[in-house]
Amino acid sequence: MKVEILGSGGSFTIPRPGCGCRICREARQKGLPYSRTGPSLFVHGPNVLIDTPEEAKEQLDRSRVKKLAGCFYSHWHGDHVMGRRVWWSLNYDFQHTIPQHRTTTIYLPEQVAADFRTNLGSWQHLSALEEQGLVKLVVLKEGARIELSGVRITPFPLAEGYVYGFLFEQRDRKLVIVPDDMFRWRPDESLRGADLAILPMGVAEFNPLTGRRRMGKRHPVLADEATFEDTIEIVRQLRAKSVVLTHIEEHDGLSYSDLERVAEKLQKRGLNVRFAFDTMKVKV
Repeated sequence: MKVEILGSGGSFTIPRPGCGCRICREARQKGLPYSRTGPSLFVHGPNVLIDTPEEAKEQLDRSRVKKLAGCFYSHWHGDHVMGRRVWWSLNYDFQHTIPQHRTTTIYLPEQVAADFRTNLGSWQHLSALEEQGLVKLVVLKEGARIELSGVRITPFPLAEGYVYGFLFEQRDRKLVIVPDDMFRWRPDESLRGADLAILPMGVAEFNPLTGRRRMGKRHPVLADEATFEDTIEIVRQLRAKSVVLTHIEEHDGLSYSDLERVAEKLQKRGLNVRFAFDTMKVKV
């Protein structure tokens, strides 16, 4: 298996429209790997996509993805779902009088499917695409798993209940992917010791280079979002051989170069942690 990071940003991508901060100016000037699009990744082997941010079409177009066996959605938030129209772009056939559309299977954990029915019109949109034959919706009951190309894929709920991670297993190889929101989550023993873990970075309450506080203690985001410090504690608990942190927000004020320095600090502390960038590829 191999993971391709299609988008390493979060709900506020880099550069942010209209923003003149150091991070956004540098991203506009240099492009990749300083710029970041919305959160999405592709797992080569089973050939599955996880989430479709607004830039999903452009992400897939610039990637090396040739075969798409299906897509999993982790939760209902806009930064993970608002590129749903990619299924129209990928699969609709305009060339033939009698259309020969392609169909992509969309896998939804049961709670995600329920949330799609009440948030952002996701269920209505995907159902309309299904009626046209462009997607097939598969709702996975709690604890269910599927197998694609010899890879077993198991969605698992995080502490917040509405967001899911995914365990990929192929023979003796194990990959853990958590796209977002590890607030109050503690990993189950079955997830520990993975060959690779892809996790969200968490909110930079403190600057990880200087230790200086960046956010007030009463900032509302701290009431329901995991911090970078929380993430590092989860990294220790997971004991994965290699970790890549993604879902990197513009408002954290950290450039690609800054995060390379943070990774060096973590590696000196014995943590094999790297930070994702758009187009990054990692073998499991």
